[in-house]
Amino acid sequence: MSEHADKVVLVTGAAGNLGAAVAQAFSAHGALLALVDLDESGLTRTQQTLSQDAVSATFATNLIEADSVSTTIDAIIERFGRIDVVANIAGGFTMGPLLHETSDRDWDFMFDLNARSVFNTCRASIPHLLKVGSGRIINIAARAALQGKAKMGPYCASKAAVITLTETIADEHRLDNINANCILPGTIDTPQNRADMPDADHSRWVSPAAIADVVLFLAADASRAISGAAIPVFGQS
Repeated sequence: MSEHADKVVLVTGAAGNLGAAVAQAFSAHGALLALVDLDESGLTRTQQTLSQDAVSATFATNLIEADSVSTTIDAIIERFGRIDVVANIAGGFTMGPLLHETSDRDWDFMFDLNARSVFNTCRASIPHLLKVGSGRIINIAARAALQGKAKMGPYCASKAAVITLTETIADEHRLDNINANCILPGTIDTPQNRADMPDADHSRWVSPAAIADVVLFLAADASRAISGAAIPVFGQS
């Protein structure tokens, strides 16, 4: 039996390509899944791709609204009794104008989507991990967090914030048996990215399933000595 069997795993962004891959990976190992996203129909589609005997529940949630997240965490606890793993997969990317031409709206959109969603979910779920006496938090940053790029300022900065939030959580809870780490994907092989970059060598990109394997590892006992890490998962790109 997999060590992930019967773990309660919260997956944000579960309606997206990467979130669905993470949900599928945990499902194959017998985890109990709390699937969280704003896209209700997308959550249903993800749920339908899980292993036949999977135990899962969907929670339509606005991750940038603190009250919505808090309500969802309470509902997950009511449904499953606890949370063991928090996989913050939700996020996104938009190319922007030059930084001096960036609007408040565009800046806020990237920080809400990539950083506030992580902050809200961690803030609401960590008290429950403390009650259990253990937990794993896995966040998704990005390779772009490591160096600013032209016309990507809000995205790079928001993903850099995810690294800092992860390091902060790891330091604050290093004696609480709660590990926090983040993954830095390169370009992910998704239908959207293929459409946006049709001439790229897609075989060199990292697949959602490969990233999901790293999430599984970070949730496993084998990673017990790792906390506060930012792990590059670039594929061959």
